[in-house]
Amino acid sequence: MPTLRERAALLLWSAVLRLAAPALLARWWWRGRQEPGYRVNLLERLGCYRRSTPAAGWVWLHAVSLGETRAAQPLIEALRRREPGLRLLLTQTTATGREAAQTLLRDGDALAWLPIDTPGAVARFYRHWQPRLGLLMETEVWPNLLASPLAPPIHLVNARLSDKSLRQGRRFAALLGGAARRLAGAQAQSPADARRLVEMGVSHVEVAGNLKFDAEPAASLVARGRSWRHASTPVLLAAITREGEEEALLAAWHELPQPRPRLLVVPRHPQRFEEVAQLLGAPARRSQWGDGGPDAQAQTQSLWLGDSMREMPLYYGLADVALLGGSFGPYGAHNLIEAAACGCPLVVGPSTFNFAQAAELSIAAGAARQVASAREALSLAQQLLQDKAALHTMREAALAFAAAHRGAADRMAERVLGPVPHQSSLR
Repeated sequence: MPTLRERAALLLWSAVLRLAAPALLARWWWRGRQEPGYRVNLLERLGCYRRSTPAAGWVWLHAVSLGETRAAQPLIEALRRREPGLRLLLTQTTATGREAAQTLLRDGDALAWLPIDTPGAVARFYRHWQPRLGLLMETEVWPNLLASPLAPPIHLVNARLSDKSLRQGRRFAALLGGAARRLAGAQAQSPADARRLVEMGVSHVEVAGNLKFDAEPAASLVARGRSWRHASTPVLLAAITREGEEEALLAAWHELPQPRPRLLVVPRHPQRFEEVAQLLGAPARRSQWGDGGPDAQAQTQSLWLGDSMREMPLYYGLADVALLGGSFGPYGAHNLIEAAACGCPLVVGPSTFNFAQAAELSIAAGAARQVASAREALSLAQQLLQDKAALHTMREAALAFAAAHRGAADRMAERVLGPVPHQSSLR
């Protein structure tokens, strides 16, 4: 039973979001100038739907953006193995996540925006879809979504909670603590995440592992990237970079003694491609190469821009060494597991709180090395490029590390749906 303080906090939260709803809708519409997907079915953000759907029975999975949606794929496949007739409802918050989700749908599945977390929008969402089970990826805990009397049992899957997020949760304990207690359970990525989730108030927390280990990269993309390599000019990849990181990495690259490796920068967000292109000063661009790889003009340039989507395996295959974006600014790093699965040696910066356990395990396994700054990262990368034996050892360690930690998808699916039915029961 929620306390008076928790009820007051939820009322205040709801009032703030009701007032903010017009501004949020305007912001998404504005973002739709560059990313048209934000303007598709915009009223779904308010829980308003133009189409009818089969009532009840949906398994609903929310993955906020591109990374979470891609990580959800092996879990979705594991859920379908346990329940071949499963009807899946996928919700997202970002346009890139929604675009990626289209590839995961089968006949009978559905795609929708997650509604703004007001009581009215949430109630309309639940009345329309009537899901029997809810799965929220990683950190998506929304107070009204969990507090609604119409909510199904909801689990937090691939769950993670950093020390910083735990401190914030304690600061707003009346709101977020109440939401955490309403979860039916959580499948945590690591023992440390599990401990922090319990401290937040989540009951029935289990350690299941990290789904990103189960997301195998497209072998065809990795092979294509490797076929584009040229032994005479090694490629140093700055992968999934964020604001401020490109400047620091580029400055450190310019300080390297000649001959410098070619620097390939792949920004995290597509809306920053033009901004980063200007920073690099007319680089060779992946979008201009086609399937044949870098053309003759690109081969003469020392700065390349990876301005394409869903091709990270190709970039990791092309690279001799990668620098992990998000770890050289205050962002907590990005998915380093994909680099390991592609067999790409990795240099990681000081900020890894979003992937703390994966970073520690990767470093311990010899698949990655950690440094304190962009300058140290470039210096170490150049040293590695001159040591073929060390690079080979890191590549083998990366592949072994990725393979050793698979299996989270089946563990999570079994915990929310039960074991795979016997073949005889499927007839």
